[in-house]
Amino acid sequence: MSIEKLSEIIKESNNIVFFGGAGCSCESGIPDFRSSNGLFNEKLNITFTPEQLVSHSFYIRYPEEFFNFYKSKLIYPEAKPNAAHLALAKLEEIGKLKAIVTQNIDGLHQAAGSKNVFELHGSVHRNYCTNCHAFYDAEFILESEGVPTCTKCGGRVKPDVVLYEEGLDDTVIMGAVDAISKADTLIIGGTSLVVYPAAGLINYFKGKNLVLINKSSTSADSKANLVINDSIGKVLNEAVKLSNI
Repeated sequence: MSIEKLSEIIKESNNIVFFGGAGCSCESGIPDFRSSNGLFNEKLNITFTPEQLVSHSFYIRYPEEFFNFYKSKLIYPEAKPNAAHLALAKLEEIGKLKAIVTQNIDGLHQAAGSKNVFELHGSVHRNYCTNCHAFYDAEFILESEGVPTCTKCGGRVKPDVVLYEEGLDDTVIMGAVDAISKADTLIIGGTSLVVYPAAGLINYFKGKNLVLINKSSTSADSKANLVINDSIGKVLNEAVKLSNI
């Protein structure tokens, strides 16, 4: 019944926004980096948590260890868009979905064909020299030994990813807030809504239908018109098919 209700909501809606998190990428074989055990540093005799390993201060103090973790736990070059990404791309193509706001950094929404994507935490596919701002792709980072350095000026190349302790990009936030505040339906999927300030953006939604699709419960369940605790790929794929649009 829940998927039927979602398909009805999709049919009735003309301005859908999707807000997604790590659960969207899990079905493409990308685990949430926070589920890793962290790393034991022999020099310091300390075990760092995953959050510490992708913090700005760790990046500055231990660049080599940072890039070791980053390359092994945050870049998945073989990952392909799953049923959720493809269903959302179809909804955008037919004009129902106006924007995707994502906490993910893997670029899979764009790989599936989505155009209007607000990447709150940046992307592994964009990397810039901190000195001359030359652009590098994810492949360059993966192939570099140790700390990646610019082939033009020798500066350090930093991923365009928002690390812990860093602020979100104002332009991206403003675009996301604008899209969410204009939406008639907000579908939240694959996120437990615990990472702030990203999770706070859903408070700008003033529309008709709030839909939550997540395997576990979230802090926003009580505000939702519809809560589905199931696989996001399966739910979105079936709901879009049922809509016959």
